[in-house]
Amino acid sequence: MTGPIEQGTSQTDGTTHLLHFLVRLPRPMEAVWPALATAEGLAGWFTDVDVLEPRLGGIVALRGLGAGEVTAWDVDRVAEYTVEGGGRIRFHLERDGEEASALRFTHEYQGETESEDRWRTRFERLIELLR
Repeated sequence: MTGPIEQGTSQTDGTTHLLHFLVRLPRPMEAVWPALATAEGLAGWFTDVDVLEPRLGGIVALRGLGAGEVTAWDVDRVAEYTVEGGGRIRFHLERDGEEASALRFTHEYQGETESEDRWRTRFERLIELLR
């Protein structure tokens, strides 16, 4: 049996890294969405947000990662933030039964600023927050 955070996968092409996770969350998509798509929600488990305009093309500034724009936005399903210095972060929610959801996560970044362990810790905080 697998846990709520399935093994992350990582790919590297030169200095570009791609990190993927599948995270099973104990709440339906509608309850999870605010944790991924609002400044208050992201601050609760990931990082402080200085600006977040919740729409395609909106401005986003994630503390410690940089500023950029919302590059994908499908309410209750997909939020993607592309920030200078922090790369591209994509949250894609899917239903997982009646009372749960699955998060397909991708982080594309340059350099050595992130790791599977750091994201695993963040996702553990998210799961606790949702319980």
